[in-house]
Amino acid sequence: MLAVIAIAFALREHWGHIFGLSPYLLLLACPLMHLFMHHGHHKHGDSDHDQPEHRMPMNSHK
Repeated sequence: MLAVIAIAFALREHWGHIFGLSPYLLLLACPLMHLFMHHGHHKHGDSDHDQPEHRMPMNSHK
């Protein structure tokens, strides 16, 4: 609880500095999101990457 209070007071006192850095923080967030969000999308060496996971028989629709 003391840490939350300390952070609240620090933000209140230094809000102008944080607000001035916000465009740079936004630009920094873009490559970080790219690195962390696309981490599981590309699996190299996966042989059945192009094939669908669930196959339906050709005569299954009525």
